[in-house]
Order: sequence, then C-alpha cells, then structure tokens
Amino acid sequence: MKQARAVVARQPVFAAIDFETADYGRDSACAVAVVRVEGDRIVRRVHHLIRPPRKDFVFSYLHGISWNDVVGAPSFRELWPHLKMEFEGVDFLAAHNASFDRSVLETCCERARVEPPSNPFECTVRLARSAWGIYPTKLPDVCRHLRIPLDHHHADSDAEACARIVIAAAKAGMIVSSPPPSDPRVLPVARRGPCVARGRRRPAQRSPR
Repeated sequence: MKQARAVVARQPVFAAIDFETADYGRDSACAVAVVRVEGDRIVRRVHHLIRPPRKDFVFSYLHGISWNDVVGAPSFRELWPHLKMEFEGVDFLAAHNASFDRSVLETCCERARVEPPSNPFECTVRLARSAWGIYPTKLPDVCRHLRIPLDHHHADSDAEACARIVIAAAKAGMIVSSPPPSDPRVLPVARRGPCVARGRRRPAQRSPR
C-alpha cells in the first residue's frame, strides 16, 4: 500500500508594522512602516509619512515629525490603497506592544471608512518575555539583549527591529509555521508561548510607548 507523502509546514510570511502618532488620538498616525518577512528573510521595507486629521503635534519630541513634515503627505485614506497591499498574503502582523499599533490601524481605518485587515497580531513584547524572559521589555531593552540595531521612534527602524525579534524567536523555536487550514495533509504543530494581541487599548493620557 502506498503511504501518503508527508508535507512539511511552510515557513510563515508576516509583516512587522509600526506607527508613529501625532497626538493621543489613535486616529493621528503621522508615519507608518511595514517590513515583510518570508521565512527568516526580510524581503520588503516600506515607509510612509501620513497627514493626520489635526495640525497639533504632541509627540514631535519623540519621533521628530512635525506638521510641516507631513502637510504635503497623503491622508490615511489616500494612502490606504497602497498600504493594504503590504498585508496581502501574510499569516500575521507583528508589532511591539501590538495592542497600540492594532488600535491605531483599526481607528485610522474606521475614520477613513475602509475595512481593516483581518490578520491576527503577534506581540513582540509578550514574545520577548516568553522566549528570553526580558524585563523591562520596551523595544530598546529587547534590541539591546538581542543586539539588534535600533533608532527608536523612527517607524522604519522600529518595524525592522520588530521583524528581527520575531525572526530570532522563530530560530529559538518559539514560533512554528502553521499549515494552511485547507491542506488536511499537514499536521498542525503546537505553538510555545502564544502571544496574540487582543487589541486592548491604552489609557488616552499616556504616551504611545
């Protein structure tokens, strides 16, 4: 009797995302970066400035972005047709303190009256705690531990650092590829240290990370 040939679960495809915001409102995204990873290799990096709905910038001291920098940039609604393509074909999105970036994404989509992506989120704060027991677990702390270069509060650098945290965790055995649900030949592999963000919102008076 011919035995069924085993199918190896594919490596995950994911996108690390990071937003910078102008003020305490989750609709005030003024920059976004997305880093796409296939297996353990970064294959694409994108970075965009965004014109938020208000001119007052509270967090310029963190990210260095002011209204003058974004006055000619597209609004989130104008950017969305280009941005949503970055999420096509990915198994999950990753972010450091994922509940923040997820809430910014969902709020900006809601304001722009577009459908937000349905991809689940992986939180690299929880992942770093599960994989290496890193406390405190702010992005500079994790990057220092893993020797990942970081220019903090610059969306492109933060997103790439997040992507590299996921890659490092995968190499440490903390994330395994999940088989496509439509393929019954592949047996699912149990995950260690799950860290799916549930989208909890932070108090409005606090700074974003």
